[in-house]
Amino acid sequence: MQMDTGSKAARRFLEPFRGKACSPPPIWLMRQAGRYLPEYRETRTKAGGFLNLCYTPELAAEVTLQPIRRYGFDAAILFSDILVVPDALGQKVSFVEGEGPRLEPIRNVNDLRRLDPARTARTFAPVWETVARLRQDLPRETALIGFCGAPWTVATYMVQGEGSSDQAEARLWAYRDREGFSRLIDILVETSISYLDNQVKAGADCLQIFDTWAGSLPDDEFDRWVVDPTRRIRESLRDLHPDVPVIGFPRGAGPAAVWYVAETGVDGIGCDTATPPYMMKEAFEDEDVVVQGNLDPLLLVTGGPQMDERVDEILSLMAGERFIFNLGHGIVPQTPPENVARLVERVRKGT
Repeated sequence: MQMDTGSKAARRFLEPFRGKACSPPPIWLMRQAGRYLPEYRETRTKAGGFLNLCYTPELAAEVTLQPIRRYGFDAAILFSDILVVPDALGQKVSFVEGEGPRLEPIRNVNDLRRLDPARTARTFAPVWETVARLRQDLPRETALIGFCGAPWTVATYMVQGEGSSDQAEARLWAYRDREGFSRLIDILVETSISYLDNQVKAGADCLQIFDTWAGSLPDDEFDRWVVDPTRRIRESLRDLHPDVPVIGFPRGAGPAAVWYVAETGVDGIGCDTATPPYMMKEAFEDEDVVVQGNLDPLLLVTGGPQMDERVDEILSLMAGERFIFNLGHGIVPQTPPENVARLVERVRKGT
């Protein structure tokens, strides 16, 4: 059932998607709910495990709201993880403290029989409930972002069985058996569409597709495994929810991000830390797209005048553009919370 989302007109975060350049720009930060906040660490301890936290609507909503209470960001992003998708499909997923995710690897077409798209709704239901809770509990003026991992990035974890520096196992399967690997990507495309569709029905105002490992592919494979699946998701969501913007975050894509925007049809492009601010301003001038980014998360750790200078540079270059201030990747655990407060104040002060 479609939730009553209230008036979106007051949500400043959405203004750039309506064609308006805001001064100062809206701000939210990737991983704005996370281990750098003491209240998050307390809630995670209460949950007893990371996936328990993701699947307990009361607690997942609480950690999503924590940075909104502290900093008043223009948008909240659903607290969850990109690996709830393989978990919902039936792949065994766990999180090892201090080591990250562990999955029972899927290495060939025969292993795909372990995945069951028909069972996903049962696992996704608590996540959708979290979205509905958040839309009720968030301030009226705060937008709510839903998300998923892009099929390529999620597939790299499913095939490798963990995070990796080069995504070699997924890349090798894609080279050796393109048809078989395509079947895995197809499953992830269809599952992601359903997952995001129901996030919007529950109250999400905007969606982001995280492709953390997009930069590990050469151009032809980038087109095949990053651009095409994202385009399919975007087209389906446009048919289902024509007024809900979608942001793509193809981390590491470099100049190929321009091609990504043109071919996928995303409404927003998340720029990573390595993207020069002048490229954020100039590279997408011919595209109807909102630009988001891209302060180095480690500058947020150090804070001080160096951070202020870079913030001011980004704000100055992006003045007059449809722009959302963010980081080039997520907040890291060692970030002092007071530096985040300083950043928000600096951005809101403007240039």
